[in-house]
Amino acid sequence: MGMGRFWVLALLMVTMLLGVTPANVAAAGASVPPSSVSTSSMGAGNVVELQTVVEILRLKVPAADREAWLVAERQSWEPWLQKQSGFLERRVYWDSTSEEGVLLINWASRPQWQGIAAAEVERVQECFDQLARRGTGRSDPHPFPLLFSGELIPQ
Repeated sequence: MGMGRFWVLALLMVTMLLGVTPANVAAAGASVPPSSVSTSSMGAGNVVELQTVVEILRLKVPAADREAWLVAERQSWEPWLQKQSGFLERRVYWDSTSEEGVLLINWASRPQWQGIAAAEVERVQECFDQLARRGTGRSDPHPFPLLFSGELIPQ
């Protein structure tokens, strides 16, 4: 392994160990300001983005269906995410006041996250929805509708 690659990996490990301090929220699909992206050249035109990104999702999750939501998450998104290049961590929260599920998914880089094929995401979403319908006993196409999708950029 060349020294340039070693330092890139070392910097990535330090970033992961220090944790993420979300301070900037951008709507999904919005461009990331150049000032919030750190890059390092590794010779011959290869540029590696070092900035981690946290995907944030909010879903409507009624109290009566919270356990069905968690089961559907564990059986669909969790195993799929663990196989994705650049996936670092996923945290799942539930707000009892608003009856919303909140997911924070840490990615090593925005290009790795955004590079996942839409058809692949749709396939996993359909699996999640099937499990959710089975768990809730409802026939809604999306038993836990997405309320917000965005990203947090560490500062």
